[in-house]
Amino acid sequence: MAKGPMNNKELIQRFFKLQEERVKVYQVFDSGFKEYLQTAPAYDFPKYRQLVYNVTQTFNNLSAEVIDIESKLRESGQHSISNLVRKIQLKEKEKLEMVSLRKLVEDIVELLDELKFEAEDILLLPDT
Repeated sequence: MAKGPMNNKELIQRFFKLQEERVKVYQVFDSGFKEYLQTAPAYDFPKYRQLVYNVTQTFNNLSAEVIDIESKLRESGQHSISNLVRKIQLKEKEKLEMVSLRKLVEDIVELLDELKFEAEDILLLPDT
């Protein structure tokens, strides 16, 4: 027997559960990124690309469900709560962008360190 639509309490509880899932996905992403960096100097990019794809899909699914919850709360007259859910959703988007940027910066630093190591013999040659 299918369960009917969620009431406001269930919607809010589901929202908090989705936030917990987001935290877990960030942890998976962070762990996978660290694993990727440990594959230097060869870097297992296909595995990392798959991780990014999976994480992105999961975040998209979580976001879609949060947007649905926000909409249902708004429709039921819970405007202040739906506004807070929306603000959290926007901050989560910012957070994801910042985390992605941080990962990119870490990747660049790692590559620069690798370049310095690989080019050390050349850089130590006397100027001609």
